[in-house]
Amino acid sequence: MDIRPLHDRVVVKRIEEQETMQGGLYIPDSAKEKPQQGEVVAVGKGKRDDSGKVNALDVQVGDRILFGKYSGNDIKLDGNEYLIMREDEILGVITNGSSNGKSAKK
Repeated sequence: MDIRPLHDRVVVKRIEEQETMQGGLYIPDSAKEKPQQGEVVAVGKGKRDDSGKVNALDVQVGDRILFGKYSGNDIKLDGNEYLIMREDEILGVITNGSSNGKSAKK
């Protein structure tokens, strides 16, 4: 990756869900919703507080995350699409590696 996010920003690659055709209907790409989960591919060093101390981010490279529908800014780099967002736009980290929409075990 040729990009290093600054401060509390992270670079995320969307994880495309498996397409299952039910009923033989084809949904064009323009009508599909973009997935709201992704994999963190780069993180910034952290955000500075009022005293000047850098607070490290809670997410790390390789984490699978959930984010809001309108979170982040879309960018295209080397033919791949990524999102750059602040850490506070991340809703949660998927800890069990499951992406089937079922709730995680507590």
